[in-house]
Amino acid sequence: MSGSSVLATEVLAVNGGSSPLAAAAVVTTGPLLQGFAPSVWGDFFITYAPSNSQRSEQCRRERAEALKGQVRRKLVKATSRISSVAEMVVLVDTLERLGIDNHFRHEIAAMLHRVHSEEHGGGGGAAGSHVADDDLHVTSLRFRLLRQHGLGISADVFDKFRDNGGSFRASLSSDARGLLSLYNAAHLAMPGEEVLDDAIAFSRRHLRSMKTAGKLRSPMAEQVSRALDIPLPRTPRRLEAMRYIHEYGDEPGFDGVVLELARLDFELVKSLHLRELKALSLWWKDFYDNVKLSYTRDRIVEVFFWVSGVYYEEEYSRARIMLAKVFGLITLMDDTYDVQATLDECCRFNEAIQRWDNGAVSLLPEYMHAYYIKLLSNFDEMENSLEPNEKHRVSYAITMYKQLSEYYLQEARWSSHRYLPSFAEHLYVSSISSGIPALAPAVLMGVHDGDSVATKEALEWACAIPDLLLASGEVGRLLNDIAAWKVGKNRKDVQSLVETYMTEHGAGGDAAVAAVAAASERAWRRINRACVEAVEPALLPAAQLLVNLTSTMEVVYLGGKDGYTSGSGLKGVITDFLLSPVHDD
Repeated sequence: MSGSSVLATEVLAVNGGSSPLAAAAVVTTGPLLQGFAPSVWGDFFITYAPSNSQRSEQCRRERAEALKGQVRRKLVKATSRISSVAEMVVLVDTLERLGIDNHFRHEIAAMLHRVHSEEHGGGGGAAGSHVADDDLHVTSLRFRLLRQHGLGISADVFDKFRDNGGSFRASLSSDARGLLSLYNAAHLAMPGEEVLDDAIAFSRRHLRSMKTAGKLRSPMAEQVSRALDIPLPRTPRRLEAMRYIHEYGDEPGFDGVVLELARLDFELVKSLHLRELKALSLWWKDFYDNVKLSYTRDRIVEVFFWVSGVYYEEEYSRARIMLAKVFGLITLMDDTYDVQATLDECCRFNEAIQRWDNGAVSLLPEYMHAYYIKLLSNFDEMENSLEPNEKHRVSYAITMYKQLSEYYLQEARWSSHRYLPSFAEHLYVSSISSGIPALAPAVLMGVHDGDSVATKEALEWACAIPDLLLASGEVGRLLNDIAAWKVGKNRKDVQSLVETYMTEHGAGGDAAVAAVAAASERAWRRINRACVEAVEPALLPAAQLLVNLTSTMEVVYLGGKDGYTSGSGLKGVITDFLLSPVHDD
């Protein structure tokens, strides 16, 4: 069956068997964009030369290695039977929030295994190893860490904090640390866990009240403000590290060795990121200038920021470069379908993409020739850069690139035929066209296989678009369409899901936005469930990278704005991310 036939069958199934191109009037109520703004960065990262540190990188690395040894000894000690669950989960949380947990994966896994074992009564730990009945902070922290690592733990652990009527006890309302931990933990809810819905509502209400009344001191005040914007489990980890490094020294019982390591490591990784971004910017400048698609988004810096949310660690350098290139290539294809091409040109463009052969360039209008040739050559170059046992990964990325083109074409047909899909049909198709499922094999393509992450099984799982990926696509599309409703869209864009909901339910704009936001929350619950219940343990490392890809969208679309499309919306956070020091040398 051809790609087009598969797509038509899928759409029919979602739409209850009705024709996917039934005539209907498209209602457009949002503002229209007048083209894309140019890059706010220009050649900045090509010419940028960081000031030389008084300490050489080699000296920094030697010091960091010594500090890692000290921290590792602390972890080994903490894993002993002497340490309590509270001590272990606080230490793991600290390392993760400071962004240095990647150096201690085995030690952290051992600690969490012990915590999980004792949760299920199999630990046999020393006295004091179990969580105190009234410690909301530690109970919530343990719950969050176990679920984030794919380990099962029931929401019943929060029952002890509820009164006879099932409500959370009023006495908890002044425990800022406990409420913040509860709020963050509850955002790992799975479908049907109503106690966690209650936990979110309860903790949010009291945290907002304390914030408004000025009852929170630093750094708790800043942490609460961030969580109310984006809960910690959905915050890109590198972004949290950037902020928490400044706050950790004010935490009770902070560890100076851990903080020094976090600062050194952050600056070492940032130096690598700047070198990568310079190389990527040079590649993009050559590519973008040669293909001459001036109607497209020039956003390689924003792409790199997004990709760094997937994996920021030094060992993922090759993977970051490859994913960023595929991301940039997809953006140009997306904009060609949405902004420039006629329906006939869209059809020919898709046919050429499906053929994936230089000879197919003759199908295309002249303005697409350079892009198509360079698209194929860039994938060839990426394949050539991989090891012989890794080259097969590229075929998975190409397969999903082709599928994405099919879905872009479907939306182009909707727009041309002024077809109004049902909300369910629209959500399904646009979740795939969000690009998140298409990027999945590209996320894995450049990952070194020492940790058995980018396995053949993981690539096949990703290309089958499991519910975790479909839900991730839904989050991306729903957040994007809220922004499109508020900020505007291109004239040829299919209408947003907000508009589809308004038409289908006769709702006003505010009610539709609320319904779409609620749908995004439900999708996150499916992602949470998949990571704990549906994904095989061997696939979990790959799945967690894909969840990271989804998390970054919460930053990109924060406050109902599209920071990626506007470019300027992310300038402040990218400046902090790449240019602001975390400490003075």
